[in-house]
Amino acid sequence: MSGEDDESSTEKKDVEITAGGSTVYRYENQPEEKDPKDLFPEVQCVYLDEIEDHLAKYIAEPDLVFHEIISELVHIDVHWIKPTANYPYNILVTSGMSDLPMNVPEEIDDKQAYERAELMVVLPADWKIGEEEFQDDNNYWPVYFLKRLARFPHEYKTWLGYGHTIPNGMEAEEIANTGFGCMLLLPPMLSFNEEFLELQTKDGNIINFYAMIPVYKEEMDFKLEEGTDALLDLFDEYGISELVDIDRPNVCRK
Repeated sequence: MSGEDDESSTEKKDVEITAGGSTVYRYENQPEEKDPKDLFPEVQCVYLDEIEDHLAKYIAEPDLVFHEIISELVHIDVHWIKPTANYPYNILVTSGMSDLPMNVPEEIDDKQAYERAELMVVLPADWKIGEEEFQDDNNYWPVYFLKRLARFPHEYKTWLGYGHTIPNGMEAEEIANTGFGCMLLLPPMLSFNEEFLELQTKDGNIINFYAMIPVYKEEMDFKLEEGTDALLDLFDEYGISELVDIDRPNVCRK
């Protein structure tokens, strides 16, 4: 189910399959202007309590929640779990992305199992986090992309899932003080128990948790040509996990 979502526009062209088996969705037009009242979330915090219980069971109770003041389409909060003995890094997890189902293609087997998701990012223990610290884009960009990607499938009526890569604009521009230009979504299997990856909700739905892993443009291009597994083999070779390291090597630089 690997694929790339290009967030540049909304009207889909014909689906493209790359040499590596990735499905590329492209969009031709920006979302049309809407009345602000039509963008207000129809539902909010549908699974908030269940997500918080899930985090507490498998990782730890969140220490702080960064609440969204103004929301469009879905209300996205970001939960901060500070470093612990078991998980010595900062963990940021969204809630609200799963309030609405994503538009998973009909050709995906068991599509209902992939319609809801939340995103997370794993940051070093010394990452500067807080309202004041977030005034600096070099600290804030992980939160910005968590919220941007969490809203993306609802805004563009598409979906995000395993192996999807999302470039930072058409040219995969470098992000803040990093060389990264794209985000890759994968289950956070290297740092967390397998049981954490899926939340079975009380109403019978499944919420998948994906780690947002920043990657270089060359790594995204390699994944599209050779496939997600080939890129993961290189990550294993270089010891790269979902823990963000802005100084890590580019495994596809020639």
